[in-house]
Amino acid sequence: MRPLAFVDLETTGATATADRVTEIGIVEVDEDGSVREWQQLVNPGTRIPPFIEQLTGISNEMVADAPPFAAVADETLRRLEGRLFIAHNARFDYGFLKNEFKRLGITFRAPVLCTVKLSRTLYPEFHRHNLDSLIERHGLQADARHRALADAQLIHQFWQKIHVDRSSEDIAAALNKLNARPSLPSHLDAGIVDDLPDTPGVYVFYGENDLPLYVGKAKDIRKRVLSHFAADHSSAKEMALAQQLRRIDWIETAGEIGALLKEAALVKQLLPTHNRQLRKNDELCTWTLVDEGEGRLRPHLAAARDLDFGLSTSCYGLFKNAREASEVLRALADSHNLCDILIGLEKGTPGKPCFGHQIKRCKGACVGKEPLAKHTLRLVGALAGLKLVSWPFAGPALIREGEEAHLIEGWRYLGTIRSDAELAELLDAGRPQFDRDTYKLLAKYAGKMQPLSQRLRKEA
Repeated sequence: MRPLAFVDLETTGATATADRVTEIGIVEVDEDGSVREWQQLVNPGTRIPPFIEQLTGISNEMVADAPPFAAVADETLRRLEGRLFIAHNARFDYGFLKNEFKRLGITFRAPVLCTVKLSRTLYPEFHRHNLDSLIERHGLQADARHRALADAQLIHQFWQKIHVDRSSEDIAAALNKLNARPSLPSHLDAGIVDDLPDTPGVYVFYGENDLPLYVGKAKDIRKRVLSHFAADHSSAKEMALAQQLRRIDWIETAGEIGALLKEAALVKQLLPTHNRQLRKNDELCTWTLVDEGEGRLRPHLAAARDLDFGLSTSCYGLFKNAREASEVLRALADSHNLCDILIGLEKGTPGKPCFGHQIKRCKGACVGKEPLAKHTLRLVGALAGLKLVSWPFAGPALIREGEEAHLIEGWRYLGTIRSDAELAELLDAGRPQFDRDTYKLLAKYAGKMQPLSQRLRKEA
């Protein structure tokens, strides 16, 4: 039997990237069957919410003099190294420990077994597989429910119980099913499966000579990467990607927003051969309106890279190039009876009608038959459906996500920070070029933005 570690944690909440560990319980079982138990309270460095205090019985007073995780990290790592990490709803406990180690610059990896999934596999006739259900179903002995060591002991008891209730063949079949190794491309090291994190982020596939093949985003990097190989038999694209693949890199993020922003930035930076969307576009442009006096507004095509998209400049549409922009404006002229001369689609001679007026489409603003103000109102109405969201702040803004914050200015993604030093560095760096895909993404999250000036005032 391989060495085992039955693990349970108590925490300040349910989010591994934001909440912290308050207690660790580990039951170690060696290959010869000998058992050791360890329990440790941890000072989370933050307040434990009243609900959590009531649920676990661990109060702020109890952890006030307890060591921080940094002080017990080495001991925790020593007790887990080389062992199968077994926990009930293992994603929760494993994710919290990975994040605690990550804050210390330590990469923690371990083979994991979830006893919720194991119970479902061995006892499919039952619908509920939470720890309370297992206690009742299998007669497990709980001394202090919702304390770390007591719950780790319950998981160990369940492990012992299944070896009485089920044959060794049934247990081996269940473990093989849960730990089945996916079929990997022949050029990849099989150890990559254990290294891939189950956190949000982006991943990059590389081919021969480190040629970037594909950049993808994921809420769960491990699950998403392995899904590529599960589909390679049915998709020509996935098959070609798998055959070319030589190496995988990844960047973990605090959440989905960070993954989306990093994906858009990396696609434009690396230009991977298999990504068709999110590509760099140097000709991106938009329509603005120039006031020429006497009630006349004229559309002006501006390069997106030159604008700040602030409240003082209304912008209409984002186009790949000038040709696409002109085609859209021409379609609006047709549908809203606009004058080709006044909107700049046709050069005209003063006093002479535009072509649209000759075919009875233009209402004659070009020759004084329609007031300019009326034509201008129709032009603004025609463009209204294309109007972009103006940048709502006088300067940069932040989107907070877990322990990270994304720095944005004029819909441009400047980078992601974890400290004031990183913030200062990004503010001193030059602004990247405006990007349509980043704008579309960020416009959805405008309500989550906090102006940087407001943050600085609070700290002053």
